[in-house]
Amino acid sequence: MGLFSTNPVAALGRATLEGVAAIGRVGLFAARGLGAALSPPWYPRQIIAQFASVGFLSLPVVGLTAWFTGAALALNIYSGGDRFNAETVLPQIVALGITRELGPVLAALMLAGRVASAMASEIGAMRATEQVDAMVTLSTDPRRYLIAPRLIAATLSLPLLTLITDIIGVAGGMQVSNYLIDLSPSIYIANTMDFLTAWDVESGLIKSAVFGFIIGLMGCFHGDNAKGGARGVGRATTSAMVSAAVLILASDYLLTSVFALK
Repeated sequence: MGLFSTNPVAALGRATLEGVAAIGRVGLFAARGLGAALSPPWYPRQIIAQFASVGFLSLPVVGLTAWFTGAALALNIYSGGDRFNAETVLPQIVALGITRELGPVLAALMLAGRVASAMASEIGAMRATEQVDAMVTLSTDPRRYLIAPRLIAATLSLPLLTLITDIIGVAGGMQVSNYLIDLSPSIYIANTMDFLTAWDVESGLIKSAVFGFIIGLMGCFHGDNAKGGARGVGRATTSAMVSAAVLILASDYLLTSVFALK
């Protein structure tokens, strides 16, 4: 009886303590990384290189995702609206769904798979080969040289990518609506512009900035804490992608709850 009653409680206690400790480690890492990103000295070349890696090189996958999402959303809205003779609201619903929710979240999830894992593997490999220790020996702060540029690039690049995602996603919906209900592009754009408000777009951009910081944070955190050689780097890569995706969805719900009250 004692075996079955004590061990589950002990296991639950250990899991709780480990969870709290992990949250503390991430919070401390985020505070130090944010402090390095907001205070000089900065490394402009590293920041520009990360902007190119995080932002520019992610355009193809984000653009394709946005177009197919907008087109699929338009098809589903048409299929559902046809039951109530409400096909004409297709442009408005596509625009609202893309700008407020699907654009920021899908762009962030694409970057979580591409960027967070790349950051974790790169920093993890540097940690495994003792390059990070060599930086410290040469009086170079790894947080300012490695972590801060990635946090800055991810946080600032994702809102720009989200804006592009919004435009391409709405265009995908426009093509489908032109084919399905013979709605001309000019009328589609006019209906979209009349319906959308500035806050619809701004709320999505605010979300994407938070998502970008999460992506950079998870990639750098798991890479910096990678242990065990090549196998440890592989685990860090997977953990960075998964944790970034889960935190993106969780923070999306929290931010949506706050914005819904506005």
